[in-house]
Amino acid sequence: MLFTDRADAGHRLAEALQHLRGEEPIVLGLPRGGVPVAFHVARALQAPLDVIVVRKLGVPYQRELGFGAIGEGGVRVISDDIVRRGRLEQADLAAVEHAEAAELARQAERFRAGRPRLDLSGRTAIVVDDGIATGATAAAACEVVRAHGAARVVLAVPVAPPDAAERLRASTDEFVCLSTPFAFSAVGEWYRDFSQTPDDEVVSLLAQAAAGPGPDAPAPSGAPSDGADGSDVQEELAIDAAGVRLTGDLTVPAGARAVVMFAHGSGSSRHSPRNRRVATALNQAGLGTLLFDLLTPAEEANRANVFDIETLADRLTDATGWLGGRAAGPIGYFGASTGAAAALRAAASPGADIGAVVSRGGRPDLAGPLLPGVQAPTLLIVGGNDPQVLDLNREAEAALRCETRLEIVPGATHLFEEHGALQQVADLARDWFLSHLVTQA
Repeated sequence: MLFTDRADAGHRLAEALQHLRGEEPIVLGLPRGGVPVAFHVARALQAPLDVIVVRKLGVPYQRELGFGAIGEGGVRVISDDIVRRGRLEQADLAAVEHAEAAELARQAERFRAGRPRLDLSGRTAIVVDDGIATGATAAAACEVVRAHGAARVVLAVPVAPPDAAERLRASTDEFVCLSTPFAFSAVGEWYRDFSQTPDDEVVSLLAQAAAGPGPDAPAPSGAPSDGADGSDVQEELAIDAAGVRLTGDLTVPAGARAVVMFAHGSGSSRHSPRNRRVATALNQAGLGTLLFDLLTPAEEANRANVFDIETLADRLTDATGWLGGRAAGPIGYFGASTGAAAALRAAASPGADIGAVVSRGGRPDLAGPLLPGVQAPTLLIVGGNDPQVLDLNREAEAALRCETRLEIVPGATHLFEEHGALQQVADLARDWFLSHLVTQA
C-alpha cells in the first residue's frame, strides 16, 4: 500500500477507525509527522485533537537505546531492567532526564500555543503516527497516555514492519495498521511525498482543530443537497453498499445536471491525485462527482480483493442506487484500472440506468462476457506506451455493442504521468460526459 502523502494516509486510517467513533475518543498525534495524519483522523471522527509530546530517555553512552521516556505532567516510564543491566548511575540518568524535560516543555508550549493539554481521564485515546520503524517512541507514548488516565489506548498508524506490529499489538488495547509489508526498510518509502513536517505546520493544524470541526467531518446521514439552492455542495458521505459502509466525497457545483461516480481500482483510492484532477475538470464543467472507494482499507491490503470484480461491481451498483435516490439527473461512471471493469460490469447489470462510462487505463477485459450487455456509451482511454493494456482495450472495443470509442494518448504510459497526458484524459472525459449525460438531463 502506497500513500500519496500524510493527508492521504490520515483519510485512509480514519476509515479503519470509524468503529471507535461512538466511544467519543480523543486523537493524539505524535510530532511532528504524526500530527498531519492525526488531524484528518480527528476530523473524520469528529473528535478533539491534541499532541502527545514524549521524549525518549537514551542511555548516555548508547543514545539509541532507551531506558525510559517522559511525558507531560511529570509522567516517567522507566525500564528498571535496562537500568540494572546497563549499570547506569543515577546522576547520569538524572542529567539525561533534565535535558529531555526542558526540550519536552519547549515543544509542548510551542505546539499548543498556550492551550491546555486535553484531559484523558477515563477516555479512549487514539495515538497516531505517520508510521512505525522500531516502535519504541510509539510504545512510550502509549504508556504515557495510559499514565495520564486514559481508559483505553489505541495505537493507529498507516504502515509498520511486521515484527514491530506484533510487539505493539501485544502492548496496546487495540493496534490498527493499514499495511505491514515484509520488505520494510523505512517509513518514507511507503509515501510518494514524505517531506519533513515543520513545527509551524504542527502549530497550524492543532490551532485549526481547536477552532472546531472542518470539512473532513462526515456529513449527517440522509439526502445530500443537489445544489438546487444556488450553492456548491462539498461533503463527505457514508454509503451503505452491499452490506459494507463506504466513504465518499461528493462535489456538486451549483446547477449541476448530472453526477459522475468514480470507481477506484487497484492501488487507487478516492484521494488519488490523478482521479481528483479529472474530477476537478468535470466540476469546472458543471458536472457533479462522487469519488469513493470500493474496498475498505483492511480489504485493500489483500491484493486478491482488487481483482474481485463481481464484488466491486455489486458495491458500485448498490451505491448507484443510493445516489440515484438522492441526487437529480443522470449518472455516469469513470473507472480506472480494475475499477473500470467494475464500472462496465455494473453498467451491464439488469435495470442499470447509466448515462455514460469512461475508462482510464482500465481493464475492461475483466468484465468478460458481460461486455456485450453494456448499453451506456463507453469511452476507452489508453496510453500509447501501455501496449498490453492497449491490446486488452482493443479487444474490449470489439466486444462492446454500445456506442464505443477508443482514444489513445500518444506517448503516455499506464499512469499518464507524462507532461500533458493527464490533462488530455481530463479533457476527453469531460467532453464525453457533457455530450452523453447533459443532453439527457
